[in-house]
Amino acid sequence: MNVMLFHLMAYADLDFEATKQFETVWVNMPNKFYDPVKGHKLYTRYLDELTYAEELGFDGVAVNEHHQTAYGLMPSPVVMASALVQRTKRVKIAILGNALPLREHPMMVAEEHAMLDVMSGGRLISGFVRGIGAEYHTFNLNPTISHERFHEAHDLIVQAWTRPGPFAFHGHHYNLNYVNLWPRPFQKPHPPIWVPSQGSKETIDWASHPDHRYTYLQTFSPAKTVEKYLQSYRDTAEAYGYEAQDSQLGWAVPIYVADTDEQALREAKAPFELFRNRLLKMPFEMLLPPGYTSRDSLKRVMAAKVSLSQDITLEAAIDAGMIVCGSAETVRQRLESFWKTMHFDNLLTMLHFANLSEELTRRNMELFAQKVLPALQALKARPSKAASA
Repeated sequence: MNVMLFHLMAYADLDFEATKQFETVWVNMPNKFYDPVKGHKLYTRYLDELTYAEELGFDGVAVNEHHQTAYGLMPSPVVMASALVQRTKRVKIAILGNALPLREHPMMVAEEHAMLDVMSGGRLISGFVRGIGAEYHTFNLNPTISHERFHEAHDLIVQAWTRPGPFAFHGHHYNLNYVNLWPRPFQKPHPPIWVPSQGSKETIDWASHPDHRYTYLQTFSPAKTVEKYLQSYRDTAEAYGYEAQDSQLGWAVPIYVADTDEQALREAKAPFELFRNRLLKMPFEMLLPPGYTSRDSLKRVMAAKVSLSQDITLEAAIDAGMIVCGSAETVRQRLESFWKTMHFDNLLTMLHFANLSEELTRRNMELFAQKVLPALQALKARPSKAASA
């Protein structure tokens, strides 16, 4: 199994008591609550933690993109990836992902990712997303055209990476007479493309299409929901006429390891519940603005997020498989059990969440790396039926 450290870079120094009157930390919570001096220290700390993951033996590190929120301090994951290229030598660096419809022009994404791929010697993983509904409020963009902007932007980027230039590209949203990428990507034909999602049918259909076969990542969701959507990817691939490989599937999940189950519960409880019940929470119209997704996908996401507006305890989240928490033995057994059921070959570990302290985050990383990571990395993806026939 490929195991990566995924960091959200939350604004851990938010005064949660002073901001409790605001319904959400997304889009419109006043930025007077952000202290740049504390922010500087957090960026330094978080980059150090991601760099430490290489020393601990992780296969990769991952960052993502969100805007105008205390949930994560990465409006530009390219900036973070650039820093990580210089700080690391071995690990893969995943951008999960750049929100294509939010960018004025996808050629900037093509150029920036090509630069990172060359600078890192071919260690980049390019993740593409549409951006969650709140981002469309941030940029005052029409969510009803987000799918077509996303697909057209993707097509332009992949062509820019792979076709000899110069050539012309004429679409509905983007028109260029000269596409002639300098630099070209290090990896051939281009960096791997991963697609994080909350379970949109359109995303699964598109990512699993034989022309793409992109790695699909189910992000923070109950384990039964993860199992359902990973199976949906496999079923869709089968309908397309091919067998999806375990390497095409992944799961991003919070994990906390301590010496005992009791200690893990005690230490993770407050930070996790802040993460789940405060940092993730937003009004429904902000999460899924009208036109952002199809009616079918809206029903699927609503069914998966039925309890999104309700607070949940750490204990209930553990039972639901929304977090894996306990001693190293408990965590290892739980993750191996999930793997045997779901057979994903990519695990994105979220070992920091909300305001978990630097000391506890480091210890969590170290215990996981020493006592859980080797066993997970030893898990082998299943051979395809065709290969084993």
